[in-house]
Amino acid sequence: MVISVLKETKSAEKRVAMTPAGVDLLVQHGHKVLVETGAGEGSGFSDEAYRQAGGVSVASPEELFAAGEMVMHVKEVQPSEYKLLRKGQIVFTYLHLAADPEQAAALQSSQCVAIAYETVQTADERLPLLQPMSEIAGRMSIQEGARFLQMPQGGNGVLLGGVPGVAPGKVLVIGGGIVGTNAAKIACGMGADVTILDMNIQRLRYLDDVMPANCKTLVSSPYTLLEKLKEADLVIGAVLLAGAKAPKLVTREMIAQMKKGSVMVDVAIDQGGCFETSYPTTHQNPVFTVDGVIQYCVANMPGAVARTSTLALTNATLPYALAIANKGWRKSTAENPALAKGINVLDGEIVYQPVKEALAVA
Repeated sequence: MVISVLKETKSAEKRVAMTPAGVDLLVQHGHKVLVETGAGEGSGFSDEAYRQAGGVSVASPEELFAAGEMVMHVKEVQPSEYKLLRKGQIVFTYLHLAADPEQAAALQSSQCVAIAYETVQTADERLPLLQPMSEIAGRMSIQEGARFLQMPQGGNGVLLGGVPGVAPGKVLVIGGGIVGTNAAKIACGMGADVTILDMNIQRLRYLDDVMPANCKTLVSSPYTLLEKLKEADLVIGAVLLAGAKAPKLVTREMIAQMKKGSVMVDVAIDQGGCFETSYPTTHQNPVFTVDGVIQYCVANMPGAVARTSTLALTNATLPYALAIANKGWRKSTAENPALAKGINVLDGEIVYQPVKEALAVA
C-alpha cells in the first residue's frame, strides 16, 4: 500500500502522524511511505531521518493525496485539503466530526473511507488511540491553568501548591476519565486541593483508592457542580462521550458565580467543549475572559509538546495503521471490532451513530 504522511498545517501544530521508526516498520512490510517535506521538523525528525528509514520525501500535499491509498494526519482534514480527497481513499486521523459539520460534509462528498483515531474502541470501552493524547492534554491542563492563574496573565494570583502557612489553590476536575485522572495527578503532585466530580460511583471508588490524600471524589450533580465551581481557582473540563458532542455541563450563569481571576481549561473543546461559553482558541491566542473568569480552549493542546506527543501517538496508532496497510480496511476492520468502530464515514454516509446524532443526520 502507498501511505502518505502529511505535514500538519493547523495553527501551531508541530506533531506528525508517523515517526521514522514507524516508517521503517511499514517499509519492512513492503509498503511505500511518502512523507511531506518538513513534516517531522516540529517534532525533531528531519527529512533525512525519514529517507534513511526508507520513506520518500514529497514536496506537495497535492502529490501526497494523489498517490496515497491511505493518508495519515494528526489533526482533522483541513479545508484546503477537501478537494484533494477521492473516492475509496483511506483517511486515518483524528476527525472530531461531531463538532465539525463542514468537514463531515466534505468527507461524505469525497466518498473516502474516514477512520477516526478517537472512536477506535476496544471491547472494554477503552479508546487506545485517544488515550495518549488525553494523558498529555490532562497533564498539560494543569500546567497551563497554573500559568494563567498568575497575575501577569490576568489570574487571581493563587499558587496551586500554596506554601507553609498558606492554603493551596482549589482545583476542580469535571470527569474522572483519562484526562481527568491525569490532570488530578499533576495537580495533586503540585500540592493543590483537588476534587474530582463524576457520575460513575465505581470510577470514583477506584480513584479514591489510587489518588493521594489531597484528592477528594464527589458524585456529580448540578447542585454539587455549582457549589464547587464557586470555590475553585482552576476548573478542568474533562468530559468525554466517545465520538459524540460534549455535553454543556457548565452554564454561563454558573460561570458568573465563580471567583474573578479563576481559570477554566476546556479539554473537551475538540468535541465542542463542556462549558457553555467555550469556543476553540489557539496556542498564539489561548484564552478569553467571561465575567472575569479566564477560559483556555486550545483545540490542539498536545501540539505544544510535539516531540512527546508524536512518539506517544505513533506507539498507539502504528499497529492499526500496519493492519490496514497489510490487509486493507475491509479485512482489517472485519477482524478487529475495535478498529471497525473507527469508521466514521463510508460510501458518502456517516456511519458512526454518535456523530450522526450530533449532526442530526437521518
